[in-house]
Amino acid sequence: MSLNCLPGMETSAISVLKRAVELDHGSRFQESLVCYQEGIQLLLDVLKAVKDDSKKVHYREKIKGYMDRAEQIKDHLNKEKDEGKYHEQIKITDDATGFSYETLFKPYIREGLTEVWVEDPYIRHVHQLYNFLRFCEMLLKANCNVKKIHLLTSQDEDGSSQQVSALAEIKQSLQYQNVCLEIEYSPTIHDREIRFDNGWIIKIGRGLDYFKKPKGRFSIGYCDYDLRECHETTVDVFHTKHTKKT
Repeated sequence: MSLNCLPGMETSAISVLKRAVELDHGSRFQESLVCYQEGIQLLLDVLKAVKDDSKKVHYREKIKGYMDRAEQIKDHLNKEKDEGKYHEQIKITDDATGFSYETLFKPYIREGLTEVWVEDPYIRHVHQLYNFLRFCEMLLKANCNVKKIHLLTSQDEDGSSQQVSALAEIKQSLQYQNVCLEIEYSPTIHDREIRFDNGWIIKIGRGLDYFKKPKGRFSIGYCDYDLRECHETTVDVFHTKHTKKT
């Protein structure tokens, strides 16, 4: 590995670990654990490339400190999961950015994830249908092996044909990716909830529809949803060993 890459690697490691500490202090432990793990790996890569012995000692000490904290968090999370007490709350403030689906759901997606349930009454209008499509794309790109997605939503009385045809197209497109989409409609659905078969349950106050309309077709945030401004909403994260199947 070229020594010319070291400054960039160090900067990346510092940035990720700084975020890990911020999340840790905010009691957002699952997210902080993911950042600690990523930052530790970056520091290990730096350690392999460093030639100076004094710097090697410095990095080993830093890595040990971060690994010890990551293990403490992991033990804490496992204890809360075992006792069924895990609950984390993320507050998305008005106009906040940095909450794309990839960023929000990443800490809860693992290799063992194969089945997902989405309950959201507002997968009806065009932008909401695109939101659901982006969510499905996020799952396909993630480090997991999703084979089935269940959607429970309400039917759009005014534009049901557009809704039905759009969801049918998404279903067919997912089939080409070897993913089955099951669609069900309920006239009484109100709550919003996303469940993963690895035990994670994510409840977003606004469901998937928490992004604001972009200021223009060529404005920042139109394509990259980490740069898209959000509506104010609250995300509650739970974990259960007995994921609801119906």
